Order: sequence, then structure tokens, then C-alpha cells
Amino acid sequence: MNLNDDKRILRGTMLAWRGGLSEEERRAAAAGLVERWRYEQPVETPAVVSGFWPMAEELDIRPLMMELANQGCQLCLPVVVARKQPLVFRAWRPGDPLEAGVFGTLHPSPRREVIEPEALIVPLLAVDEEGWRLGYGGGFYDRTIEALRARKPIIAIGVAFDEQLVPEVPHGPGDQRLDWLLTDKRACAFV
Repeated sequence: MNLNDDKRILRGTMLAWRGGLSEEERRAAAAGLVERWRYEQPVETPAVVSGFWPMAEELDIRPLMMELANQGCQLCLPVVVARKQPLVFRAWRPGDPLEAGVFGTLHPSPRREVIEPEALIVPLLAVDEEGWRLGYGGGFYDRTIEALRARKPIIAIGVAFDEQLVPEVPHGPGDQRLDWLLTDKRACAFV
């Protein structure tokens, strides 16, 4: 097997596991994520923070984004502009309308200001104790984190259900490590 096969197998396993969660488990995890954030404070607020609009069975970070807005953070959401390109981030506030994007994503209107985050809340399918993240395979966050880190210090925070922390995530030269992991039950800073 090769790196791509290893990633594909882990993706399938984690998507199947996540798809089996009940609505009650999902609500409890979203609340737990906010509590972990309050306790750990991985980012000094207020700050410019990118979130994401959860799709399918992803952990619902909307309560966390409300918490960040209440702490005075300037929020933004990612926008896919083209394949093989980094994401751009448009300003967003709770209640702002969203538009359909590629891959089933929702994002702010093109009329909203493009801003660069200081911290990114990053979706994932799996993460290991070294901070290696498995995403959906498009490489958008890896390219984006690499490009932002080349310009300025940023904090990349993976968010997940606690069970998405696995012993090892296959990774290659283009993959970017996270700085933090925040789950519904723990927080880990990766050094």
C-alpha cells in the first residue's frame, strides 16, 4: 500500500464512524467543544478567527463561533476559489446570509471583505498526537496553512470529536501539522 491508499482507508473508516453518531451525541460534542475552548483559550481574544460552516456529519462548531463572536473576535469563513489554490477568507458575523459553494460548502457573499485570519479552526477526519491531520483529500487547508505561515505567525486549531484522535495519521511532504487540537473532551497543544 502507499500513502494515498493509507489515507483513503482511514478516511473511509472515520466517515463511517462519524456517520453513526446520534443527534444527542452531536449536540453534546458541540457543547463540550465550547467548554473546552473556554477552559483552554488556545487563542488570545479578540482575534481574527476563521471558522467553517459544518457539512454532513462534521462536528457543529456554530456554537463555538457564537462564543468567539461574543468574545469580540472578527470571524471569517473559508471560500474555495479554485482547485490547487489556497482558500480565501471572507468576513462573516452570526446571522449573515451564506451562499452555496463547491463541494457542498456554504460561504459569505463575494461582497464581503477578504481578510486573513490569525487563527484557523480546521475541520478534519482524523488527527494524531503529533498534530498530523487527515482532511478530505483536496489539500485546501494544507496549502492555505502553508501560505499563511510563510507570511505571518498563525495558529491552526483542528476540531474533532474526541474519537477522531487516532494513533497515527499517514502524512507526506505537503501536509501541514496543526498547532492545537480541540475536541469535546480535551485540548492538546502540539510543540
